Amino acid sequence: MNFIRNIYCVGRNYALHAKELNNEVPASPFLFSKPTHALAEANGSRIALPGDRGAVHFETELIVRIGKPYEQGMTVDELADAMAIGIDFTLRDVQDELKKKGYPWLLAKGFPNSAVVSPFFAFPGVERCKSINFALIKNGEEAQQGNITQMIFDLQTIVDFSARHFGLGEGDIIFTGTPAGVGPVADGDHLALLWDGNQVGECTVSLN
Repeated sequence: MNFIRNIYCVGRNYALHAKELNNEVPASPFLFSKPTHALAEANGSRIALPGDRGAVHFETELIVRIGKPYEQGMTVDELADAMAIGIDFTLRDVQDELKKKGYPWLLAKGFPNSAVVSPFFAFPGVERCKSINFALIKNGEEAQQGNITQMIFDLQTIVDFSARHFGLGEGDIIFTGTPAGVGPVADGDHLALLWDGNQVGECTVSLN
C-alpha cells in the first residue's frame, strides 16, 4: 500500500444514511479521523475485526488520495492523484453509547483494520466519478450502492473544509461518506468492493 499520512472521514454525507441511523443531516461537513493503525488492504486477505464489542457494521465509501500539498483555490482534480473504494468499519453498539454520552467516536471507529481500502487506482476526475457507481457485494449479493452525486457535501467542499480546519497534503486520504444500506458483518463474510461494476478489492471478515 502506498504511503498514507492522515485518514479523514466524512460522517453523515448521504441523507438517506443519516435517516436510517436517526441522525440529523449536518449543516456543514462533519469529519472525524482514524489512526493509520486502522488501515488494511482489501487484497483478498482475511481482515481481523473485534468480535466481543457488539455489532460490527460495514460502511462502503469512495476514497480520494491527495497527491500534493493543498493551496487555496486548487480543485479536486488538481489535488487527487488516486482513489479507492473502501469500508469504514464501525462498532455500532459502542458508537451508540458514545453518542449518548456526547463522547468522541474514536473507540467505535479507530480500531485496527477499521479502515479497509481497495488497491488505489487512477482518479478519473470529478465529472467522470459522477457517472460511475460504487458498491459492496456481501456473500454474492449487493448490500450497498452509491454515487457521489448523492452526497450532501461534494468533493470540492470536503477538500476545502479539510484543508482549512486540519491541513491537507500529499499522502492524506479522505473517506467521503457512505450511502444508505449499512449493516452488520458476521465471521466468514466475503466482501467485494466494486467500481463501475468491476471488482477492485475483496476481503473476508474474521471476528476475533
